[in-house]
Parts: sequence; C-alpha cells; structure tokens
Amino acid sequence: MSKRRDTPGWWFGGRKPPLLSQALSAIYGRAIALRRALYRKGVLRSTRVDRPVLVVGNLIAGGSGKTPLTIALVERLRAAGWNPGVASRGYGRDDAGKARWVDAATEPRIGGDEPVLVAMRTGARVRVDADRVAAAKALIAEGCDIVVCDDGLQHYRLQRDIEIEVIDGQRRYGNGRLLPAGPLREPVERGALCDFRVVNGATEGAQGFGEWPMRLQPGPALPLAGGRPKPLASFTGQRVHAVAGIGDPERFFSMLRGLGIGVVPHAFADHHHYTAGDLDFGNDLPVLMTEKDAVKCKAFAAARHFSVGIDAQLPEAFWIALLDRVAALGDKP
Repeated sequence: MSKRRDTPGWWFGGRKPPLLSQALSAIYGRAIALRRALYRKGVLRSTRVDRPVLVVGNLIAGGSGKTPLTIALVERLRAAGWNPGVASRGYGRDDAGKARWVDAATEPRIGGDEPVLVAMRTGARVRVDADRVAAAKALIAEGCDIVVCDDGLQHYRLQRDIEIEVIDGQRRYGNGRLLPAGPLREPVERGALCDFRVVNGATEGAQGFGEWPMRLQPGPALPLAGGRPKPLASFTGQRVHAVAGIGDPERFFSMLRGLGIGVVPHAFADHHHYTAGDLDFGNDLPVLMTEKDAVKCKAFAAARHFSVGIDAQLPEAFWIALLDRVAALGDKP
C-alpha cells in the first residue's frame, strides 16, 4: 500500500524549522515578491479575457476545501442564470503538458481527479490546461459566460474580477512561514487582498472579521459498483475502512467518527493513483472513501466500496453578497 507523505512536522506543530529550510524560505519569499512586483509594473504581462473570471484558491500548500466550494459556486451561478465553465491545471495528471476537455467519463489519470469530480457533480464544461489564460479562452469560445478558476490564486497571468481565499479552519496558516519552512505559498497578508475569505470547518464563532464560515455536509454513501445509495448513518456502530488521499485525511476520518462509525483509517498521498491492491485490507469490512478518491477506483470497485459525497454549505448572506458582486460586473449576455 502507498503510504501518505506527511507534511513536515514543523508546518503545523510546535517544532522549529531546520536552518536550511529557513534559508530557502527567505529566498522563496524574495522570489515571489519580485514576481508580484513585475506583474504590478507590467514587466510580466497579465491577460484579461472578455468574460468575468472568479478565482478560488488558498495560501497554504495542500487541501483546504477548494473543490467542494468550486462545485457549490458552479451550481449557484447556474441557478442565477449564468453558464459557468471551470478552468483548472489538473494537478497530478499524467499528461500535465496537454490541454484537454474533461467530463465525467474522463480517466482521472489524464484529466485530474478534481476536474473529473467537478465535471461529474456539475455537468459544467471543464478545461484543464497549465495555461489558465488559454483554458479561459477555450471555455468562452464554447459559450461559457463566466469562468471559475479552481486553485488559481497564484496564477497572475490571468486577470481576475473576484478572488475567494479558502482557509482551513483548523490548521489556518500553520506556523505562518513560507515554503519550505512553513506551508505558505504567499505571505499571510495576501489574503487581505481577496474579495471573499471562506473558512472551512472553523469552530462556532472562531472565524475572524470579514470571514465567512463554510461547513462540509456529507451526503449518502454511493456504491461504486452500482446500486442504491445508503444513508451514511446506516454505518453507525460498524467498523469500516476509511480511505482518503486528500490534503487533510484526518478531516474525513473525524467526520465519520462524529457519526459513530468505527474508523480504520487509511491515509494516502494527495492525488494518489490507486490500484486494486491499495484497497485490499485483508477482510470484507465496508470501505468508505472520499469522492475525489472514488473517481479513481470505479474500475476495480466491489460491492463493499462506497463513495461519500460532500456539499459545501455557507450562509445565504454569502451567496447574496457574491452574486451581487458578480452581477455588478455587467458582463452577463
């Protein structure tokens, strides 16, 4: 079985980073500051496309809940009369240098697990391309009137109209240091420049001023081999194997434990490419996994393998504020 590659212990713990990582962090900080300055001065060119662009991203390396929020954004925008398309790099796919359209039937190895999941859940047009400008233009050419850029906060070559930062409510910014001494891709202050800041999984009242709380609500357990969904509560009091190859697997395990499910945890590396042997745990206990993992396991799934879907829930006031901002852009056909 492939074991999870854990983040360095000093990122989210009390240990002090090694001196080498501190030195590299200082170099990295100067490099990203220079890059941003070059974009501000126009030395590095950014491109505006002719439809609104909404960017979802985070400041730390790893997951924070961007994909569930992206799915919710697409659904809300469509309900408001827009035709959204999703641009993504498709992190972890085999042919990362090739642009392609992604739908629910695309092999995750070539489309990326998160883009395939977004396409499956929303039915929206999804384009994966390392060049986000080219991806946005391709979506617009296909009739999309607004582009949602998944994990694009640091991709400055594509100009954006609205930025949403997603914050892990439990881990926040870790030790507050830049990579590799800490988990930050950019300084904490960068978040203040975003139009909306969403906190995933914060304890009641723990979010700061101007932050919006987000809760991830699990849905029913869907059999990967086909069949009727089962209420997740039907596993209460049972032991199950729980599989998570996401940025923070413990979040998934804790959610199941909170429902009274006896969890045997199996944490894999984020974006892990599964084989049938990865799910051979030596017994016939049910296996519950995240949707992101499930899209990569359907080909060899058995009757005891289930996918647990997640829905992002935010206050209605957030959606009103966001849709008002989008409508004010004035580019809706």
